[in-house]
Parts: sequence; C-alpha cells; structure tokens
Amino acid sequence: MNSDSDNRHDLAFWLRVWWPVVIWIGIIALESTALFGANETSRPLRWVYQGLFGPVTDANWAEIHHYIRKSGHFLGYGMIGLAWLRAWWMMLPRSGFIVDALLAVLGTGLIASADEFHQSFLPNRTGMTSDVLLDCFGAVLLQLLVYLFIRAFRPNRLVKVA
Repeated sequence: MNSDSDNRHDLAFWLRVWWPVVIWIGIIALESTALFGANETSRPLRWVYQGLFGPVTDANWAEIHHYIRKSGHFLGYGMIGLAWLRAWWMMLPRSGFIVDALLAVLGTGLIASADEFHQSFLPNRTGMTSDVLLDCFGAVLLQLLVYLFIRAFRPNRLVKVA
C-alpha cells in the first residue's frame, strides 16, 4: 500500500490535504462581506444572546456584541490555523511540528491581512491591524493546544519518519 508521501502527485491526495483550508478561506470570504458587518450582526446575535441570558441594555449590548465578534475572529482564524497546520503536516512529512506550525501561522496571517485589506474598502466594515494580530494569536493558541495534547497523549505522532 502506498503512503501519503508516495501519493503527493495524486490529485486525490491534494484534495484531501487542502480541502479544509479552502473551505475555511471560503467561510472567511463570506464573512468578510458587508452582510456580516457589525450593523448587520447586532440584531440576530442580540436575539440569540437574550434568548439564552435574558434582556440586556443597549449600552451593555454594544460591549457584549464587540466581544462576541472578536471571539469569532479568534476562534475562526484559530480553526483556519489548524486547517493550515494539518495541510502542512501532511505535505511535509519530514518537517517538524514547529516548521508546520510556523507555515500555518504565516498562511493564517496572509489570509487575515487580505481579509482586513478587503474590509477596508467596504462602507460598513473596517480593516484593522489589531484584528490580524488577534487572528494570528487564535491560530497560535489553538496550535499550541494541539501540540500539548499530542505531546501528552500521542507523543509518537510528533516523531516524523526520515
């Protein structure tokens, strides 16, 4: 039976490796539109929040909404960081976790930067460097958690065959 490293020229291998990255980029592209600006997400998110936790004042809601949106940045880009990590882990069978993680953070940072640049041209969105940093921090933290999990429960997975 052929290993993944033997099949790197196979289209099925490339699709299996990269589809999660492509899907997450698509999700980010969709969320980067005017339809997902703060002015559009406030009402539906407030409805869900109040359904779960009860009524909230307008002043409190503005702050809560801000943190919900920033949490979305952190978690969404953390997930794309994991998708990048998985792809590089599969593509570079002889590299170490750190190399794969650095490439994953680089990919996450490039997508985050492109997203914020795009948003700077939309009337109800803003492009913010602080969001790119938050996005990259989400990717780094989730990758660190994966590393710690693997180190604790599956340390042999960190040893790549030469």
